Amino acid sequence: MAERCFLIVNPTSGSYSQQKIERVMTALRGHGLIPELMLTGSAADAPLFARRICAEEAEPFIVAGGGDGTINGVVNGLVPGRATLGVLPFGTANVLARELNIKSVDDAVQKLVRGGTRRLQIGLIEARGERKYFFLMAGIGFDGAVVENVRLGEKKIIGKGAYLLSALRTLAAWDRQKLEIKVDGRVVECHGAVVCNGAKYGGDFVLAPAADIFTPGFQVLCVRGGKRWTYLKLALDMVAGRPPQGKDIAVFPARELEISGNKAIQVDGDYYCHAPVRITAVEDFVRVIV
Repeated sequence: MAERCFLIVNPTSGSYSQQKIERVMTALRGHGLIPELMLTGSAADAPLFARRICAEEAEPFIVAGGGDGTINGVVNGLVPGRATLGVLPFGTANVLARELNIKSVDDAVQKLVRGGTRRLQIGLIEARGERKYFFLMAGIGFDGAVVENVRLGEKKIIGKGAYLLSALRTLAAWDRQKLEIKVDGRVVECHGAVVCNGAKYGGDFVLAPAADIFTPGFQVLCVRGGKRWTYLKLALDMVAGRPPQGKDIAVFPARELEISGNKAIQVDGDYYCHAPVRITAVEDFVRVIV
C-alpha cells in the first residue's frame, strides 16, 4: 500500500512557487507516495498542522517545506520519537537543509523517495513556564538582540539586509551587562553565548565545527569580553572560514545548562524571549530524512 506523507508548506517562503510544489507532488506520486498538501497561512499553522497529524497518525511522515522558521514550527508540533521528518528547502538560508547536505529541492525529493533516515537530536528551551524546541541554535545576548530588533518593514524591503541594519543599531546601543551560564556544576560568566546544536550559522558559515545534529549534546560558544571588536572579529572569522578563536572566546560541550540575566534570545533565527532560561538536549526526537 502506498505511504501517505503530509506536506506542510509555507507559500511565503523565499523560493516557493506553485510550479515547484506541483513538480514535487508529481514526483512523490510517481514513486508510490500519497502526498497531502497543507499550506500555512500564518506562523501558528505549522505546529498546529503537525500536532493534528500526530494525533491522527501512529507513525506520521511529515515534510516541512519552507525555511528554518517553518521547519521549527513543524518540529514544535511533533510528538517526540514518533514521526519521520523530511525537508524541502524553500527558504532563504535553509541552514538545516545544509546540515543535511540537501543541495536543492530536486535533491530533497530524491532523498524523500529513498527514505533513508537518521535520529535527530534537538534542544529544548524553557522559560517562565513556556517551552520551545530548536534544532540549530539558541543565541543569547548580542545574537538575540539583533533578531529581536529587526524591523518588519525593513525585512520586507531588503530581506536579510534588515539583520545587518539591526546589528548596526545593536552595536550603537551597546549593552555591557553580563550573564551567567551554569553547566556541570560550574558557573561561566560571559557577555553573550550561542548554544549550537549544529555546526552552521546563517547559511554555510561554520560557527561550531564540533557540533553535530546527530550527536548528543551541544557546543556552547561563549563570548567572555564585552567589547564590540570581539563580535566583529568573530564574524570576520566565520566569513573567512576560520574556527572561532581568541582569548575572549570559549567553546565547551554541554547537555544541560541554565542561563541567568535578562538578555534577548533567538531560537533558530526567530526571537523567542529574554533570559533566564533552561536549555536541555533531547536525543532521538525525530527520524529525519537524509
